[in-house]
Amino acid sequence: MQIITRSTLETMNEEAKEDFVLINVLPREEFNKAHIRTSVNVPHESGDFPERVERIAGGKSRPIVVYCGSFDCDASTRAATKLDEAGFEKVLDYEGGTRDWLENH
Repeated sequence: MQIITRSTLETMNEEAKEDFVLINVLPREEFNKAHIRTSVNVPHESGDFPERVERIAGGKSRPIVVYCGSFDCDASTRAATKLDEAGFEKVLDYEGGTRDWLENH
């Protein structure tokens, strides 16, 4: 797992147009309240979290960026660890999460 900043995610998303999957790992209710526009919701607490991410990504080689609500939330770190343990090749953790992103866009 690698931790990334908002500026790194902005570059990946807007400038480099990298092929990656952006995943909000919070429960559906939190996702529905606020999320980064290009993300999909896969709650990290679901029993089949790695399998669902693999289906969405089309495999384990596509880069995955996980995020949660804010710097104070550790759900993205826990989700990234699960993906690392499941054999995903490139897992990135955007620790600033929804709050950091929305406050700056």
